[in-house]
Amino acid sequence: MIITVEQKPIELDDEGYLVNLQDWSTAVAEKLAELESISLTELHWQIIHLLRQFYRQYQLSPANRPLIKYLSQHLDKEQANSLQLNLLFKGSPAKLAAKLAGLPKPTNCL
Repeated sequence: MIITVEQKPIELDDEGYLVNLQDWSTAVAEKLAELESISLTELHWQIIHLLRQFYRQYQLSPANRPLIKYLSQHLDKEQANSLQLNLLFKGSPAKLAAKLAGLPKPTNCL
């Protein structure tokens, strides 16, 4: 699948993840969120940026438990709990947040 963002074609895999991670931009994240019927809030952006920071540090996309643990080190506990993340990311926080952050699908997620 190919989407167009700012007149540039962006290739996605069969599950909607970026084929080329360097294609990511905030505009691409907004387009991917639109495809998922999500309006990105400030908290979404905080999580997306923290997820990208995690990826730079560990070179992998975290599954749910490591994601929540990492976010709880940087956000208020009310923002980084499982319930809140499930509400923000439609029940699949690790997979959907990784997708919006332009990262590979977490390997430990179904």
